[in-house]
Amino acid sequence: MSSWIKASKVNQKTHRERHQPDVRQKYGLLEKKKDYKVRARHHQERERVMKLLKKRAQNRNPDEFYFHMTNSKVEDGRHTEIREEDEHTEDQIKLMQTRDLKYINMRATMERKKIERLQSQLHFLDQANQTNNSHIYFNDGDQCLGNLPENIDTHPDLIKRKTNRMRMSDLEKIELPDLDEETIKQMISEKRKSYRELERRTKREKELSVVQRKLEIKSHLLGSKQEQPKKIKPATKDAAPIYKWKYERKK
Repeated sequence: MSSWIKASKVNQKTHRERHQPDVRQKYGLLEKKKDYKVRARHHQERERVMKLLKKRAQNRNPDEFYFHMTNSKVEDGRHTEIREEDEHTEDQIKLMQTRDLKYINMRATMERKKIERLQSQLHFLDQANQTNNSHIYFNDGDQCLGNLPENIDTHPDLIKRKTNRMRMSDLEKIELPDLDEETIKQMISEKRKSYRELERRTKREKELSVVQRKLEIKSHLLGSKQEQPKKIKPATKDAAPIYKWKYERKK
């Protein structure tokens, strides 16, 4: 049915809106319906806003106070913000951020040195002994003895160790110190404490490295006088943002 209605309007006369008569050309273009709709919507919106403002003025509390009343002023019929003068110049801000970056670099360097000192004392031998054994032993006749042969020349308590597995001949020559159980427990506690300290310092050094990278990129953004670089990847808690600068040929 709709196709029949469309077909019936093929030869229909097109009605056009009349133009401005020649006598009234001095008044400009004749307002069409679409122009009237725009003007009517603007008038209705203005009436709605004025009605809302009158209603707010009637319901206003005389004791009401906002800080924006004292932080703004009216200029040419418009409210404008009263802005305070900047306390620091651009060069002073760059200098302060550079000092922050130097402090972060110093703290990160201190953490790296402490980590190196702890790593030189702790060799993670206990962790090595907890890994699965994949070493295969052979005798003098190239016969495979398996992973843990029973006839290995060491003490039975040292067979499963990956490090410091001494022969029986060497064990007979060693003079072990006479330590009581309390001293052994204290040594193990200090060792675990050192491992926890190493873990904390490693985590802190990683956080300082991320902050250091973020401050470096921020200083580069402030120092770029050309167009701002394109942001490739936003910053996260574990990584700094990635920007792509436009290639600039140096003289």
